[in-house]
Amino acid sequence: MTDTETATVGGGCFWCVEAAFKELDGVERVTSGYAGGHADDPGYREVCTGNTGHAEVVQVEYDADALSYEEILEVFFTVHDPTQLNRQGPDVGSQYRSIVLYHDDEQRRLAEEYVAALDEEGGYDDEVVTEVEPLETFYRAEEKHQDYFEKNPADAYCTMHAQPKVEKVRERFREKVKA
Repeated sequence: MTDTETATVGGGCFWCVEAAFKELDGVERVTSGYAGGHADDPGYREVCTGNTGHAEVVQVEYDADALSYEEILEVFFTVHDPTQLNRQGPDVGSQYRSIVLYHDDEQRRLAEEYVAALDEEGGYDDEVVTEVEPLETFYRAEEKHQDYFEKNPADAYCTMHAQPKVEKVRERFREKVKA
């Protein structure tokens, strides 16, 4: 029986972040959704307005014996730019912000330490703006947004934005990628 844990992160379009995490050995499930806002049970159209306060996020269920939370954070911070405020690439708005939504005090501590270390290392030209907040409620996105890259690999957005993130994970985390 595996010891499964859950991490919730947002770094731009959830299609891209979901596709990147699905590459990893030990990841049991990745679910796209919305969190971090004030509206109850929002849908994609509402979240896209930026008025719900929610971010596009993914919940990553993973085998804690195969992957650590720190490794989840490392992958997350590799596949998006944590210095872009309320945007990732062409996607602009608070719904695309960089955010870690922690499930417990240990995740909070690790995420805050990770963000602080990124700033201290000075590997970015700008300050890391990733929010670290408690997860209150996760709303699963509509079915058409689940496994989007897998279902639509030739989609222009996916080839320009999701595919490079998948390739980055395959290259940088070669030893952790599913066979």
